[in-house]
Amino acid sequence: MKNILKTALAGIFISASLVSCQSDLTSLNEDPKHPSVLPSENLLATALFQSSYYMDNPSVNFNNYRFFTQQWAEGQYPQETQYDLVTRNQPRNHFNRMYVYSLNNIRQAKENLVKEVETDDVRTNKLATLEIEEIFIWENLVDTFGDVPYSEAFKPNEILTPKYDDAKTIYSDLIKRIDAVIATVKPAAKGYGSGDLVYSGNMNKWVKFANSVKLRLGINLADVDPTLSKVTVESAIASGVISSEDEAYKFAYDGNTFSNPVFDNLVASNRDDFIPSELVINTMNSLSDPRMDKWFTKVDGAYKGGVFGELNDPYSDFSHLNDYFRSSTNASNLLSYAEVAFLKAEAAARGYSAGGTAATLYADAVTVSMKENGVTDNITIANYLTAHPYNVANWKQSIGVQAWIAMFNKGLACWNFTRRLDNPTLVNPPKSNLSSVPYRMPYSDQEYVLNGANVNAAANKIGGDKATTKLFWDKF
Repeated sequence: MKNILKTALAGIFISASLVSCQSDLTSLNEDPKHPSVLPSENLLATALFQSSYYMDNPSVNFNNYRFFTQQWAEGQYPQETQYDLVTRNQPRNHFNRMYVYSLNNIRQAKENLVKEVETDDVRTNKLATLEIEEIFIWENLVDTFGDVPYSEAFKPNEILTPKYDDAKTIYSDLIKRIDAVIATVKPAAKGYGSGDLVYSGNMNKWVKFANSVKLRLGINLADVDPTLSKVTVESAIASGVISSEDEAYKFAYDGNTFSNPVFDNLVASNRDDFIPSELVINTMNSLSDPRMDKWFTKVDGAYKGGVFGELNDPYSDFSHLNDYFRSSTNASNLLSYAEVAFLKAEAAARGYSAGGTAATLYADAVTVSMKENGVTDNITIANYLTAHPYNVANWKQSIGVQAWIAMFNKGLACWNFTRRLDNPTLVNPPKSNLSSVPYRMPYSDQEYVLNGANVNAAANKIGGDKATTKLFWDKF
């Protein structure tokens, strides 16, 4: 793994040997150690690393998803839990990581793949891999910001200031793109090799992942376009979504060349600041949730969470995230089996055909999360479900609270559930910089300098470029 990462993830500085048949003096101008055209496989690996690391990064300088869901609190510097999204330029940092470091590499990989020698079926699968990964990154951008540059993006020779496309229009197009790319996949053939740092060229897993992204998109549409939502969700489930932990979208780290971003921020940085919030500790305590023993340390024999948005020194007075989350080799699990299981339960609760009743799928989802997190005793799980059964009369609370717990440390997935189901209730902290909890990330400040007319038009269209402006699908 170490050698693969060293080779694949060095971005534009990756070295490769070039063989030239030229005999004239022009060959002297070629630098054999720094090729002008990188293999598409290296570009894919770079994009996979960049997107995974920064979607999962808990740093106060990037996405802040864990603070938006109020699962993590800060002890020494509470500005981010008070929703200050200006001082550290988090919107700019996340926007650039997704566009410049992730999407741009995928787009370049598509162009370079055309020129590479490959059999038809393998080339088709490689292109499908790039397309599915690109769709996944677009979904992250739309669910983070709302309207974003899409149809006119990445056309520097034609358009320097791309328009911001309507988020629902992007959603519809992404669903169409998923259907189109799945139809091209050749399951019997391989895709990329060592550069596919998620599925190692297994196209069946890429297809299941694509259908799971489609499931996520479809569920998010439930309150704004129930008809499209139902068709999309049922189609995704029928076609085959992630159905085991082995099929989850995970980016693994070797712990040497590249480490898990939670490890980098909690251990390698020696930062004594991040602690589980009172909300997550008190909620799980009230449920006697066995996952607490796996996740948190105790203080004087009890779990104690930090007050969200407040200064909570000293660090030693509160529970900490324990070694379960602090390993340098933990994978970034960005679309988990547990998330898919809860999405199916929600689909059934909404009256969609999801392969079972809402109650059964709810129990399945809780069970999947328990086992994913090391709670393997079936009696313990059964007792938990007996004590906290599915509540058909208040299904949003049943699924919302349990999904919020299950998605602990899975930032965007958790934020999607809380925005869509409004459970658990997130209270804006007293010292907040905002009028409510965040529903989206504001646009990058650089866009107002480089693409001012278009970003201002987008801001006016959505009702203001504020963190408190809801996304198009967040109706309630």
